[in-house]
Amino acid sequence: MFEITAPVLIALLILIGIAMFFGAMAVRRIQLRRTLGTFDASILAPNGKWIMAIGRYGGAHLDLLRFFSVSPIPSFVIERRGLDITGRREPTDEEASRIPPGFIIVMLDRNGEELLLAMDYRDYTGFSAWLEAGPIAGSWQI
Repeated sequence: MFEITAPVLIALLILIGIAMFFGAMAVRRIQLRRTLGTFDASILAPNGKWIMAIGRYGGAHLDLLRFFSVSPIPSFVIERRGLDITGRREPTDEEASRIPPGFIIVMLDRNGEELLLAMDYRDYTGFSAWLEAGPIAGSWQI
């Protein structure tokens, strides 16, 4: 008969845990991509590393959720108020290896602070339209 030893059982449990984690990531990504107003992006984090993310438009903010995560909580929230596009450019050779192919880098200014966000050109046109449209009438806070 076949006997399952402790090391084999531990290895199987680890493999099942890894498979469940990747399955949860896939379900999360599918659910996020079904929602209107989501797009793939990368953001230059304060530590200088590019982080792949899924962008999601809110009324007054842009949520960026880490691509390789199962958390529903955004890692970065960029407020629409005070955010301006200062330009766009092609990635440098060093940046091209860290962001998905075909992405452009959008240079943003948030109250004097520079932010770099990489996205597909089609997503950039939607992002710039969302930013220029301003907040929805009646959604301001007193």
